[in-house]
Amino acid sequence: MKIVYADKLGFCFGVNEALTKIDTVIEKEKGKNIFMLGMIVHNKTVIDDLLEKGIKIINNNNNIENLNSNDIVIIRAHGVSKEIYKLLDEKRVKYYDATCIFVKRSREILVKKEKEGYQIIFIGDRDHPEVKGIVSFGKNVIIYKDFEDMKNNIKELNKKYFIIAQTTLNKNMYLDIIEYRKKYLLNSEIADTVCGATYERQKAVEKLAKIVDIVIIVGGHNSSNTKKLYNVSKNINKSSYHIERIEEIKKEWFENCETVGITAGASTPEKVIKQVEKYIKEAI
Repeated sequence: MKIVYADKLGFCFGVNEALTKIDTVIEKEKGKNIFMLGMIVHNKTVIDDLLEKGIKIINNNNNIENLNSNDIVIIRAHGVSKEIYKLLDEKRVKYYDATCIFVKRSREILVKKEKEGYQIIFIGDRDHPEVKGIVSFGKNVIIYKDFEDMKNNIKELNKKYFIIAQTTLNKNMYLDIIEYRKKYLLNSEIADTVCGATYERQKAVEKLAKIVDIVIIVGGHNSSNTKKLYNVSKNINKSSYHIERIEEIKKEWFENCETVGITAGASTPEKVIKQVEKYIKEAI
């Protein structure tokens, strides 16, 4: 059985930057309590490794209230809300911001365009930390979960909208939104806030899904970009499976299978990808 990797998979620039920053903080702030604000990235293996290094997790405002001025906080790659930054400043807690540059850019665009008088439309998962963080910097942001939601619910087509998308949005959906804006939202503008790494991985899995019998997508079950990879692959190859751990792999998937494709989300470490390959080779 042949195993084929997607051309682009695994850690993206933002995740690499966040994890490099954490290593720097661990070295620089020895002897202090170091906390990550939420999951630094959506991958259990990465989080477990950081917990082993002594980093603790805090998840809510109450946790922040209990911090001491000597404690250190690392802000996750998805970013946090405006309120959280304010709380940290009020507590005079030292923090390191590992927010992805693409998330920061979306935030900056939102603030700028709202000041210019645009009604902001955000396309994405309202329950995702990235979306919660970005929209908190606006005053009145309309959130639609996807293109269909926007198309079915937007009422005032002549209004001055500015459209921003979650960085992990499916690129094909983003292109549909662009075409819709050109036809119907003539007074509106749109920003390309879909992460380049996300798009590269989506195009790579499209290509992979067409040439293999099954596709294994490796990544956290709460990882937005990994879910998008799975959806893109599943639309092309029905034998697509999203797993986080090798224990989830089922041998019956590989019956009468000659080629297996492997891809991975942007927060999936290389060692996990290699574990999956090894398991398939040895067990199947």
